[in-house]
Amino acid sequence: MVLPLVLAITILVLAMLLGLEIITKVPTQLHTPLMSGSNAISGITIIGALLAAGAGGWLGGSFGVLAVTAAMVNVVGGYLVTDRMLRMFKTKR
Repeated sequence: MVLPLVLAITILVLAMLLGLEIITKVPTQLHTPLMSGSNAISGITIIGALLAAGAGGWLGGSFGVLAVTAAMVNVVGGYLVTDRMLRMFKTKR
């Protein structure tokens, strides 16, 4: 029981460090288009979070609801930022 928990925590920490390393290396000009493209990944995260929320137990359901909320904030925010970025490049009439 302890080994799977340690493995899951290890994977989480490594994923966080890898994400931090990747994001800090992205130039400022590419950050918004990159985040815009990653909204599809957050959509997949929402599906996984919904499955986790309905998997069972109050703890899994609580973390699932938290994950759905965080992923939805990420998706909506990403689309708002992308829309704002695209409006900056439209010609004014």
